[in-house]
Amino acid sequence: MNTIPVDAEKRRAARPVICYPTKTLPLPDMAIYGAAREKLTPTAGVTVLSREAATIVIPRGHFMRIHSVGAPQVGDLNLFNANDLSERFYSGKTRALHGTHVTTGDRLWSSFPSMRPMATITHDTLNWYGIDQYGGSVHDVIGTRCDPYTGRLLSGEDYHHCCHSNLTRALAAHVGLSLAEAELHVHDVLNVFMCTGFTRDTGQYFMKASPVRPGDYIEMFAEIDLLAVLSACPGGDCSAEHSSDAAACYPLEMEVLRPADGTLDRWVPPAKNKYDRSHGA
Repeated sequence: MNTIPVDAEKRRAARPVICYPTKTLPLPDMAIYGAAREKLTPTAGVTVLSREAATIVIPRGHFMRIHSVGAPQVGDLNLFNANDLSERFYSGKTRALHGTHVTTGDRLWSSFPSMRPMATITHDTLNWYGIDQYGGSVHDVIGTRCDPYTGRLLSGEDYHHCCHSNLTRALAAHVGLSLAEAELHVHDVLNVFMCTGFTRDTGQYFMKASPVRPGDYIEMFAEIDLLAVLSACPGGDCSAEHSSDAAACYPLEMEVLRPADGTLDRWVPPAKNKYDRSHGA
């Protein structure tokens, strides 16, 4: 072990600095969304079966809700520009701007070079949870997704109904790609309803029983035309394990809702990022 320097405590005591101060970040006009969501008409819906994934298209200017229906269940969400799969949800940048977990008023940002809000979270029935005594919170953008590659590495076995594979199958079926082609588009997720954090002593990613109950939902406003792909995680409520058939799992539901005419007259769809992409060359 290396010798502890004499100024070790002074180094540790350095004050943290927020990497991306958000004072100049354009804020969503929640009053516009609030007025628009006063009268919503369902236009489409899909049930996501346990240990499977499903897709739904959300036209820009519409709302999408993910519902807990039968029992506590978490889901892994991928979002794409419905007209261009190369523009997809960027969990890392969303985390850098909004924190490890997201809720009402936070935005889900897209990948480079577009980097714009894809969706704005407009309602979250679990926003009461906050941060618990273990440092856990709900709807994380810190985990990736359970996948067959890590499963193989840790257990030596293949498991095909993990979220990565579920998302791959559902995306491939929706857009008509092969599994190999579709897999390249599957990306790090928003872990809907999942309660997670990092242990204080070892810094390891942990999960715990989700506080979600039937009737809970998270709602987001589509800033652009969206394709949502949602997996009902094989971990169920993630109170014990995932990437296996051991946990009790339940369906989730996705619902698209259209606001009344005229309620979004003041809303302006987000433009793509204005960086000129010259990269100093």
